[in-house]
Amino acid sequence: MKRILVTGATGFIGSHTLVELIDRGYSVIGIDNLANSSLDVLNRIKDITGIRPEFREGDIRDKEFLNHIFQMFEVDSVIHFAGYKAVDESVREPMLYYSNNLIATQLLLEAMQKNGIKKLIFSSSCTVYGDSKYVPITEESETCPVNPYGRTKYYIENMLRDLSCSDSHWKILNLRYFNPVGAHPTGLIGEDPLGIPNNLFPFLTQTAIGKRDAMLVFGSDYDTPDGTCIRDYIHVVDLAKGHLAALEALDNIQGINFINLGTGNGSSVLEIVNTFKKVNDVEFIVEMAPRRKGDAAKVWADTTKAKKVLKWKSELTLEDMLRDAWNWQQKNPNGYI
Repeated sequence: MKRILVTGATGFIGSHTLVELIDRGYSVIGIDNLANSSLDVLNRIKDITGIRPEFREGDIRDKEFLNHIFQMFEVDSVIHFAGYKAVDESVREPMLYYSNNLIATQLLLEAMQKNGIKKLIFSSSCTVYGDSKYVPITEESETCPVNPYGRTKYYIENMLRDLSCSDSHWKILNLRYFNPVGAHPTGLIGEDPLGIPNNLFPFLTQTAIGKRDAMLVFGSDYDTPDGTCIRDYIHVVDLAKGHLAALEALDNIQGINFINLGTGNGSSVLEIVNTFKKVNDVEFIVEMAPRRKGDAAKVWADTTKAKKVLKWKSELTLEDMLRDAWNWQQKNPNGYI
């Protein structure tokens, strides 16, 4: 049976992907340094799937740890999620992001190469496109990230491109995510940000449950129908299933492929807020705030390539995303505690 190594396994996307992998019958080994996640995730995955995944706590910047993992387990492919992802924090602490995202990935690739493992699915981001002038965004759109987080993904993508050019045995699927949201429909696993949320959905659910006084909407004067930013939000379960599709496609590709994972549809911030209130029958205060530096007006994906190469497309609706996010928040008002 193929053994799949998942880095960042107890994080938001990693945990949902573990569930899908286990349900599909894959043998998995998860690793995470638990800097932004909890061991309780593993027990909850067992509650969902009936199986507690094999797990080792450790940092992928630790060469001994990585080599031990590759020597202990017969790994066929790696799905690499591990990394920090807060844009604002990356601006304040860029060296932290270059160390934890870029250098850590270099060390992971070196360990894979040393142990003869050359199949990789990499967790990239639509932030590599920066403030794209045209929508929908295709994989051929200009890449020009505007913050340190996006640049770490951009530099890793270039590292992967160079690696695949140097050795034709590498098979790499580089997946560019567009705004993963929601939670598992059971409400057992979901997004649990530390401190003040950077993303819209946790801010929304925490306001609705009373942890925050008001929902702040950053910018109401963009060139969009209601003046607020438009984004492509994708349900995390759909995204996890996209990784299974990528895993199944991996053997049939050569070199590196860059693929957008989104819904192909954009929703404005106010549309999200108003639909959340309607779907979940809740009320809370909404306040307009100044624009945040670097926020683009409109961002959504062209998903043609994902349908062609991965035979995959998103299935869950915006209402599903909002309902599942609220279900998670209600069942876990303080996250994984």
